Amino acid sequence: MTDPVLVYKGDDLARYGFGDPHPFGTDRHDVFHQELASANLDSGIAFARPRRASVDELLLFHTADYIDKVSRMSQEGKGYLDDGDTPALPGIFDAASDVVGTTLAAIDAIMGGEAKRAFVPIAGLHHAARDRAAGFCVFNDCGVAAEYLRKKHGLRRIAYVDIDAHHGDGMFYGFEDDPDLIFADIHEDGRYLYPGTGGSEETGTGRARGTKLNIPMAPGADDADFRIAWRRVEAYLDKARPEFILFQCGADSLEGDPITHLCYTEQTHADAAATLCRIADRHCNGYIVGTGGGGYNRRNLARAWTRVVQAFAAAD
Repeated sequence: MTDPVLVYKGDDLARYGFGDPHPFGTDRHDVFHQELASANLDSGIAFARPRRASVDELLLFHTADYIDKVSRMSQEGKGYLDDGDTPALPGIFDAASDVVGTTLAAIDAIMGGEAKRAFVPIAGLHHAARDRAAGFCVFNDCGVAAEYLRKKHGLRRIAYVDIDAHHGDGMFYGFEDDPDLIFADIHEDGRYLYPGTGGSEETGTGRARGTKLNIPMAPGADDADFRIAWRRVEAYLDKARPEFILFQCGADSLEGDPITHLCYTEQTHADAAATLCRIADRHCNGYIVGTGGGGYNRRNLARAWTRVVQAFAAAD
């Protein structure tokens, strides 16, 4: 009997968001779970509950001063945590901590033998830097996760793979000089889209120079264009031989997203997820956590994330 894919669900996870008319609304969780229910994957998935990250866990990636700032502004409930994208809503500290904790819960479940694959829909907050918020992201659960895998579980070579339309700048610059953080990111060219980073020449610094893979895509790039770029990611990951894969599968790269310009279909997400499962089976016992990331067309995100879960389940 195969292990089920763990899918995280709960009000604590759902509440991360910024309300109407902000693109990152709190409805994203339920829209996905409604679509997932219609896919009839009951025998292939198991639902798991969110948990909250401790301050000590947040400190694995974020600075103490920044964590204190978020806590203080969350209590005040006024202003922005960055230059105007990420409101300091009342309770946002706890909501963001729940996102981080849930990604860590998925890691613990996998490392504890409960499953090989897991999916956290409201996660993948890849813009947050070690010392600041950015782009709707308060705490970077992927960054904390990479450090957590090292400190708690003794792994060294963590692969971070990102197909969100936006460059995962918080992850790239957070580990820019770390040769053991295996980074591969296919995103819309930063000349046309926030955050304006992720050029192909950005390959890491110092000891890590040449170890990071950024692949910018032209506006209008479609599934065929993605497949060409994806071959480079496959080869890169096979050469790197990771011990665990973190997959940020933002759905804002699908055609029809209101704030981006790529034109993928959900098949791209399904194919990428299936490929990553095969790579994980070859190199790291099948271990992979998928995080939802961006996506502001609700129909797109529901379908793309569901296809990722389907691919995870089929791979088992």
